[in-house]
Amino acid sequence: MFRSTNELNGYHVLATDGECGTVKDYLFDDESNIVRYLVVDTGNWLPGRKVLVSPVAIDQPNLDTRELPTVLSKENIETSPALEDNLPVSRQKEVALSSHFNWPMYWGHSDSGLDFHSSQTQVVELEGNPHLRSVKEVIGYHIQCMEGTLGHIDDLIVDTESWTMRYLVIDTKNWLPGKKVIIAFDWITHFTWEDKKTHVDLTEEQVRDAPVYDPRLPVNRAYEVQLYDFYGRPTYW
Repeated sequence: MFRSTNELNGYHVLATDGECGTVKDYLFDDESNIVRYLVVDTGNWLPGRKVLVSPVAIDQPNLDTRELPTVLSKENIETSPALEDNLPVSRQKEVALSSHFNWPMYWGHSDSGLDFHSSQTQVVELEGNPHLRSVKEVIGYHIQCMEGTLGHIDDLIVDTESWTMRYLVIDTKNWLPGKKVIIAFDWITHFTWEDKKTHVDLTEEQVRDAPVYDPRLPVNRAYEVQLYDFYGRPTYW
């Protein structure tokens, strides 16, 4: 099921014994495009506090009630490590979260398990995980195609079955007024964080002639087939 991250912002997060906050942001891995954590503001329940919740603890969103059920209790959440700032998230913080909630550790596995002693892991522990990116951070980034800038990121579309970021919603209003298109995450060549740009190996002509994205309509397999056929790209499914 595909959902707009803008749409999911503000969803009520439900513990097994009551509401515990609202969705404020998402932290995704810019190498795998997988959402690693949802940033939850605990609001009036625990004023001034934010916590990270892994998608492994989340059930499917309820679109009618704008609720996001979890398998966590309020006590689990209250006693979990707090999030001081969205980024950077140190590896120690992730280890503490995994230990507290008994979540699987997704990083650094080898045949012998997690290697806590590698030099790379030590750097990440000190400086924060360099591959965790905030959705709020990338909203507004310019899209750099082969010829130049053709718009900015207006939204991201996530598959809530796998919690994988699938598409960028591109607003081309400064170039093609009134048009929005979507581009697959797999077509990103790289980000340049210092100048807030997302680079794609597409041409202006391709984007100009691409199928229009209407946020009122669902992104389904028929639309995906049309999109991938237009760009002539291999599918992920």
